[in-house]
Amino acid sequence: MKNIYLDYASTTPLDPKVKLLMDSYLTENFGNPSSIHSFGRKSKVDLEIYRQTIAEIIGAEPSEINFTSGGSESDSQAIIGTALASKRKSDKNHLIISSIEHHAVLHSAEYLKNLGFEISIVNVDSNGFVHVDELKKLINSKTLLISIMFVNNETGIIQNIIELGNIAKENKVLFHTDAVQAFGKIKISTKDLPIDIMSISSHKIYGPKGIGVTFIRKGIQVDSLIHGGSQERGKRAGTESLSLIAGFVEAAKICYSQLEKESSQIKKLQNELIKKLNPIIKYIIINSDIKNSIPNILNISFDSQKINIDGESLLLNLDLQGFALSNGSACSSGSIKPSHVLLAMGRSSQTALAALRISIGRFTTIDEIKDFASTLIRIVEKIRK
Repeated sequence: MKNIYLDYASTTPLDPKVKLLMDSYLTENFGNPSSIHSFGRKSKVDLEIYRQTIAEIIGAEPSEINFTSGGSESDSQAIIGTALASKRKSDKNHLIISSIEHHAVLHSAEYLKNLGFEISIVNVDSNGFVHVDELKKLINSKTLLISIMFVNNETGIIQNIIELGNIAKENKVLFHTDAVQAFGKIKISTKDLPIDIMSISSHKIYGPKGIGVTFIRKGIQVDSLIHGGSQERGKRAGTESLSLIAGFVEAAKICYSQLEKESSQIKKLQNELIKKLNPIIKYIIINSDIKNSIPNILNISFDSQKINIDGESLLLNLDLQGFALSNGSACSSGSIKPSHVLLAMGRSSQTALAALRISIGRFTTIDEIKDFASTLIRIVEKIRK
């Protein structure tokens, strides 16, 4: 039985070209960038070249690129680091986040709440888009940061970052976006977007796990969460991993060199999937706003008013047939709770529990899409009867 991977939003396989480059830093160019001898100096030069490359890809300055261990650390640095830095120089203690954020943002906000900060949650509509008028009303004189994710990791919907960022700017509030699912799928230019801080990650774009970036616009103060050496201009202590950084940058270069071609191909696969699901479409709620989302993610729920589906059993049945996918964020795997994203969008608990996040990518084929659709239909029809 062939195993078919449909969980690219969770993580992606390493691109072979990325692995080749990474290997050279594991065995040959292994110097510590902080060392002053020739091995260290070469690593330092390479580190700054990679920093500049990432900066060019997102339209930033090299000094605004800070390497981290991944999206979760970048989110924590953005939320907690900004709040702690603000606390030292002002009385602002209020943050606003959306109800559909990644757990890295939600839990960082909860941590700050325990420290005495005030946290407000802005709600979303049934398609997952932030209520703009509600956001405006939540802002007050103590608001220091607004954090709204660029692309949702469960539904793939793309927020209007320009509008949301401009609201923050008009109120002299910092704006952070978790762009982990956006980076590598859509063009991002920090020169054109009202973003102050942004989180991106490697392993969603065919790069290695354990490496990410926090973009921090020049002049913004963010406290370090990891103390020790003065790496990353004092914003993140710890010896930089050139192997991971090189892999991340190479993966990003590949993604953006073929962005339009790859997006078009994946969109065709998504359209084919929706078409093939037509025999059971009457039982399905499509949680992804197809016109305003990335094509990599299709989130569907089985409507509890029309069919009784146990989501966990459905996933297990699909796994037994060789299909790997999830019902939401990989960071909540093992949890039997319904998706907080789908609940925020107004889905019932039972419908949210009967959700599938089908995420496709660079190596997905049309035959895999057809095989998955026919298998899902067969399982659903068996359950229905």
